[in-house]
Amino acid sequence: MANYIVGISGGSGAPYTRRVIEGLVRAGHDVKIVITDAGRRVIDIELGISLTGNPASDTRTVMDSLGLDSGPGSIELFDQRDVGAAIASGSSECAGMVVVPCSMGTLARISTGISSNLLERAADVALKERRKLILVPRETPLSLIHLRNMTAVTEAGAIVLPAMPGFYHRPESVDDLVDMIAGRVLDTLEVESDLLRRWRGTGD
Repeated sequence: MANYIVGISGGSGAPYTRRVIEGLVRAGHDVKIVITDAGRRVIDIELGISLTGNPASDTRTVMDSLGLDSGPGSIELFDQRDVGAAIASGSSECAGMVVVPCSMGTLARISTGISSNLLERAADVALKERRKLILVPRETPLSLIHLRNMTAVTEAGAIVLPAMPGFYHRPESVDDLVDMIAGRVLDTLEVESDLLRRWRGTGD
């Protein structure tokens, strides 16, 4: 069992977030979640999960909404303004962090080391401690500013994993497309799941 951090910012892509959290918890890991105000709004719009911003009540709401009571792992939500939280320190144990979805504003602040909230501080800690940091942007088209910020975070040690599902596995539903990206995130975190269908070649 390990500790992972999931940051949720205001970009579209809450279904990816849900599947990543489910995968981590069901694999037996403890998940520390930081949601920005914009992230809470997206979760409400895309998943119909209304969060208050109170970490205690929101933790229960997320557990109930995702049906995670039976999972061997756990989740804990943190207020984005709680810069004194354990995950704000490099001494806190963490096997990796993913920001899913990662808005372009959040990407920009992480790329320049601006820690204006707990999510960005936790990402900054992951970079300075040389821990795995995965950023999942969902934006199109991309401006030169976006591309340069992606280059900057990659040079700093982060992994940019855009929400760009493939079709070689012949998806039959939106869930199949969501699972492909969530599976790639978990695979990159080195967490086993059954979400990712690996390419085995054409057999020719």
